[in-house]
Amino acid sequence: MLSHLRPAFLMLFIMTALTGLVYPLAITGVGQLLFSNQANGSAVVVDNKIIGSSLIGQSWTSDKYFWGRPSAAGDKGYDATASGGSNLGPTSKALMDRIAGDVKKLKPANGAAPLPADAVTASGSGLDPHISPSFAYLQIARVAKARNMTEDQIKFILAAHIEKPVLGIFGENLVNVLLLNSALDALSSAPNG
Repeated sequence: MLSHLRPAFLMLFIMTALTGLVYPLAITGVGQLLFSNQANGSAVVVDNKIIGSSLIGQSWTSDKYFWGRPSAAGDKGYDATASGGSNLGPTSKALMDRIAGDVKKLKPANGAAPLPADAVTASGSGLDPHISPSFAYLQIARVAKARNMTEDQIKFILAAHIEKPVLGIFGENLVNVLLLNSALDALSSAPNG
């Protein structure tokens, strides 16, 4: 009986070491070597301080910033520990009231331009870091006024931050709100020359 158990325990030890130690360490090493930014959470660092991740949306409320999509993650939104949709359907009064409030807050003064869907609807995770260029363009006047810049200056920076579809066909044009707002902050804090 011992002659049968010894190989079984030896195999258990070897496989535990391989799959529980060697393989995870090798994959971690490869990730750190080849994809360091992604392996470390795609952190955005400004002045040696992490200000967020380019993969996770944040709450932006100041007029000097572009605002992201609404979030249903957590009680106050953008809570990564409570990622997920609200499960509120189109017949939900709470959802319709929230959307009506967002429409009122975002509707341009002339009321002629329709709002893009991502301006008033949360993503499935509630943590989407991107908005559509059309939602970003609707916010230019507010951001320019709050930053005492021209709309053309803001448009130029926005245009530089529009991410194209992967391989030109997979996905759609998007704007990462954190990266755009960080670029605006960097421009505002740059010395005038």
